[in-house]
Amino acid sequence: VQLQASGGGLVQAGGSLRLACTSSISGFSTYVVAWFRQPPGKRRQYVAAMRYNSGARDYADSVKDRFTISRDNVKNEVYLEMTNLKPEDSAVYFCAADQYPPAAYYVQGDYSKWGQGTLVTVSS
Repeated sequence: VQLQASGGGLVQAGGSLRLACTSSISGFSTYVVAWFRQPPGKRRQYVAAMRYNSGARDYADSVKDRFTISRDNVKNEVYLEMTNLKPEDSAVYFCAADQYPPAAYYVQGDYSKWGQGTLVTVSS
């Protein structure tokens, strides 16, 4: 397993969670990394992405100002800090990565590496 997501759980609306994605990929510090999520019964959707140099971050409008993506290139980990969680944030969250910049951050097919997902449930 090259990407392993963790940190999911049950939280009340308004609460916070921090997801982590641990990588065993060689050269991971140069990869573009992203988080996607799949709500129950819906298609997988883009959440956030980050370039290798940490200078460029991008967010879906639905999570902007509430979620923060970050990375630790020494630990080979990527994080998603989620605050002010809403019931509509409930989903399986996946981390993804690729060594080449995607055509657009939200294009799932441009990411060659995927983690197995971690479930986040936000109760109202």
